Amino acid sequence: MVEENFESATALAAAVRAGDVSPVELVEQYLDRIERRDDNLNAYVTVLGERAREQAREAERAVETGDELGPLHGVPVAIKDLHQPIEGVPNTMGLKPLADNVAEETGLIVERLEAAGAIVLGTTNTPEMGHTMRTYNELVGPTATPFDPEGERNAGGSSGGSAAALADGLCALATGSDVGGSLRIPAACCGVVSVKPTFGLVPKDNRPDAFSSATPVGVLGPLARTVEDAALMLSVVAGHDDADPFSVQTPDHDYVSATDGDATDYSVAYTPDLDTFPVAESVRSVCRAAVDALDGAGATVTDTDVDAPPKGDLNFAYGTTATPLFAARAEWLDEAYDVDVTGDDADDLSSTFVRTVQMGQGHDTVDYLRANETRTTLYDAVEAVLEGHDVLAMPATATPPLTHDEPYPTEIDGEATGGLPMDWGLAWPFNMTGHPVVTVPAGLTDDGLPVGLQLVGKRYGEADLLAVASALEAERPWADTYPGTE
Repeated sequence: MVEENFESATALAAAVRAGDVSPVELVEQYLDRIERRDDNLNAYVTVLGERAREQAREAERAVETGDELGPLHGVPVAIKDLHQPIEGVPNTMGLKPLADNVAEETGLIVERLEAAGAIVLGTTNTPEMGHTMRTYNELVGPTATPFDPEGERNAGGSSGGSAAALADGLCALATGSDVGGSLRIPAACCGVVSVKPTFGLVPKDNRPDAFSSATPVGVLGPLARTVEDAALMLSVVAGHDDADPFSVQTPDHDYVSATDGDATDYSVAYTPDLDTFPVAESVRSVCRAAVDALDGAGATVTDTDVDAPPKGDLNFAYGTTATPLFAARAEWLDEAYDVDVTGDDADDLSSTFVRTVQMGQGHDTVDYLRANETRTTLYDAVEAVLEGHDVLAMPATATPPLTHDEPYPTEIDGEATGGLPMDWGLAWPFNMTGHPVVTVPAGLTDDGLPVGLQLVGKRYGEADLLAVASALEAERPWADTYPGTE
């Protein structure tokens, strides 16, 4: 029996296959920890105790009878309560008016995880429709990062419930989605690993849907505590499916083999701010130490300038790309569920969600097409860096985790910001380019708060990113930094 809940998913799967760990006992251990600790964390929306126990019993029988076992057999996972429904289970999407909405079918990413043997423990918290960089909604409230013992600092959004559950040992793997940093910002705030895959690598079957469009903004991806676990989960969920016309089939899905910790042949370009954003010194110093560690691990690290468009142009381009998606989703909510986001139901929704929808309603096709020019310029700037380097590294957020009441910082190191959430989360530019990004824990500030480092790579270059991330993990391991390991 595993002594605590922080064993890697890879090790758990191996132990289950060998008969050294009982899936039934493992699931009970996680459910017990959820019951004891999640009241303070608020990571889960729905805990599927009986469903998970039945899956665990079936998993144990499969081991005992010598059945063929999947790569995640018996591993407890959590599912973000958004675009990843589970048949017969509440699918609220963070919306109070949908508190009683029950999914009629299971999403593709959940099907692939369960087909690989994973056991679903429950669904995790998200802001309404994943619209913001902090996890809070009017249905269940905010989710805290486990790194704040007072529970006052947010887990980041919008996959904050999944990231917090991982960091506190309430699951072994978790799903997330990412429209503007929703995988990477919670990973940074909770000290875990995330993979924002290349657009199309992980299929989405939630169609018709504004987020399943040719614009490479929204993706689904893994969250994990180790790089190897993230690679294993990516191997399971990646690959073409006819349900998603934009999904692609790549030749090799064995991303695990890339995580051998060797960075000798890799070139890493580093920018602390994309030559655009205000970034706190506490974040800069931690990320600088992390990239220096990559240099010590054998990678060639070079400080670089990125010829990105001005911040105002980037803000406009992202706003006119992303907010109309939420406006379209609001229309869908009205048609499918009779939820009037900007009207009768506005009082039951976060003001930030209502505002985001209203902003999207204010943009027109000309705005959207003008944004294409900025997106193209940004893509070319990133590609110019990646022509001479394997990886572009930079912080994932401008400051450590914010409090629940801070949608964004009004100042950074005493200097006033632009007063926008986009000044804090540094992840969203890469949603406009479609590049894959692996985010890893860079280290802790002097106050013990986590900082995340983004590793940006060439399209379909996930294996290279995982190799560099693994090298950093080997050089600066973070497994013992989680507060719940005591």
